[in-house]
Amino acid sequence: MDEKEKNGGREETTYEPPAKRYIRMKPFSLVMLIFGLVLATAAVTFFALTTGEDKVVEVVNPQNPTIERKEFKKLFEAYDEMKKTYYNEIDESAVVDGAINGMIEALGDPFSDYLNEEEARQLTESISSSFEGIGAEIQELNGYINIVSPIKNSPAERAGLLPNDLIIAVDGKSIQGMSSSEAVLLIRGKKGTAVTLSVRRGEMGEPFDVKIIRDVIPIETVYAEMLDNNIAHIRITSFSEHTYDELLAALDEMEALGMEGLIMDVRQNPGGMLNTAIDISDLFVEKGKNLFQYQGKGNNPEVYVASDGRKVNVPVTMIIDDGSASASEILAGALKESANVQLVGIKTYGKGTVQTPKELPDGSNLKLTTAKWLTPDGNWIHESGIEPTIEVPYPTYATLPFLDPSLEMKEGMVSTAIKTAEEMLNAVGFEPGEIDGLFDEDTEAAVIELQKALSLKEDGILVGDTTYGLMNKLRNKIREDDPQLLKAKEIVMEQIEK
Repeated sequence: MDEKEKNGGREETTYEPPAKRYIRMKPFSLVMLIFGLVLATAAVTFFALTTGEDKVVEVVNPQNPTIERKEFKKLFEAYDEMKKTYYNEIDESAVVDGAINGMIEALGDPFSDYLNEEEARQLTESISSSFEGIGAEIQELNGYINIVSPIKNSPAERAGLLPNDLIIAVDGKSIQGMSSSEAVLLIRGKKGTAVTLSVRRGEMGEPFDVKIIRDVIPIETVYAEMLDNNIAHIRITSFSEHTYDELLAALDEMEALGMEGLIMDVRQNPGGMLNTAIDISDLFVEKGKNLFQYQGKGNNPEVYVASDGRKVNVPVTMIIDDGSASASEILAGALKESANVQLVGIKTYGKGTVQTPKELPDGSNLKLTTAKWLTPDGNWIHESGIEPTIEVPYPTYATLPFLDPSLEMKEGMVSTAIKTAEEMLNAVGFEPGEIDGLFDEDTEAAVIELQKALSLKEDGILVGDTTYGLMNKLRNKIREDDPQLLKAKEIVMEQIEK
C-alpha cells in the first residue's frame, strides 16, 4: 500500500527546513539495525585477523580443538588417505587407539601406557572386584614383558618366578610386542583357573613353561616376625593405601615384644603409592632432613623434609635386591642418605620416575610419566639403581629355573632340565654325582633318597610330586639359609652392642 491510498487518494506534501529533517523509524527496527551493524563489524574484524599470511590469531574449532594444529596435519592427511583408498572398511576406533598407542610407544618409556575403553574397564573390574591373578608386577621392556617382582606369597612366587624373568608367551600365544596392559589382560583370571607362561631366564637361557593356578592375591603388605636377640624383621611387599597403617601396627607389636633392633626388608617389592613411601620414610629420618626430591616438568626439584612425628628409635638396617623398585627405592634412598642406615643385598631395580593416570572422557585411560624423583642428596637413580652399602649376592641355587612337574626324568636321559635338577638335589643335600645333565645311577640314587625323605614311592623317577617336593625343599633352604638376612642381623647386633 502506498502513501496515496493511505490518505484517501490525496497526495500530501510536507516541507521542513533541511536542518530539521530526520528519519522516522520504529524502535524495533532501530534495534535490529544496530544489531546488524555489530554483526557486520565483527565479521570484518574476524576476516582481517584470521586470513592472509600475517593473520593475528589461529582459529580452532571448539568441538574439535586439534583440527587446526599444524603438528597433526600429517596425521589427518594419512587418516583421510587411508579412509579414502584402503580397499576394505576400517575400524575407526581401532585406528584411533592404534594412533594413541603409537604416540605412547614413541616416547620410549616403558612406564607410560594407554588402555582403550575395554582394556581399562576389564582391568578396573579385575583389580577392584576380585584381586585375582598370579601376583606379579610386570613391565614392557624392549618388546618383551619383564617381571619386576612377584608378590610375596602369591602364585607367581610359589611357582618360582623371579625378577627379570621374561614372559615370552601366555598359553602358547606369543606376547612379544604387547604393552604391559595387553599382557595383564591375558595373564589375569579367576581364582582356580590355570595359565601357562613361557619364561626365559637369563640372556642365553632356553625358555621353559610354568603352569600357574591363579588365586586371590594377598592384600596384606606388611609381614613382621621377631628373630632371636629381640631383632624384629619386617617385610614390606608393596606400598599400597593401607601399608603405612599396617607398618605402624607391626611396629607396635614388635615393640610390645621388646624390639631392640629392626631389619626392614623390601626385596622383590615393586613399589606403589608415592605418599605411602614418603610417610614410611618419615618414620626413620630426623626432623628437618631430606626425604626425597620431586621434579615436575619444567620445574626445579621440590624438596620434601621429615616431620617431627613418630620415629623408630632402635638400630635399623635394610635389605634390598633387584626387585626393589620405585617406592622401595625412595625408602632405601632416604634411609641411606638421610638416616645413615646400611643397605644389605644387591643393587635395586632403578626406577626414578612418577606416573599419573588420567581417565579420558570415553572411559579409556592414559598413564603418563609426569615427573622424576631424586634421592635426598639429589641423585637420580633411574636405570642405575641404588647400590647396597654391603653387597651380599643371592646364592646360585636361588636363581635356578623352574622344573616342569609334568616332565618325566629318569636314568639314561640327558637334558638341561636334568642339570638343573642335579643342582637342586645337590643344594638340598642329596648327592647326584657329577652335575652334567646326565641322569645316571648317582642321580637316580639321589632321587630315591629324596623320595624316601618325602615319603613317596621310591622309583628313582623325577616327576610330579617328587619334582614339587624337590622345589619346596629348595624354597625352604633359600628362606632358612638367607645370607642377606643373616648379614643384616649381624649389622644390627653390632649396633646394639656399641
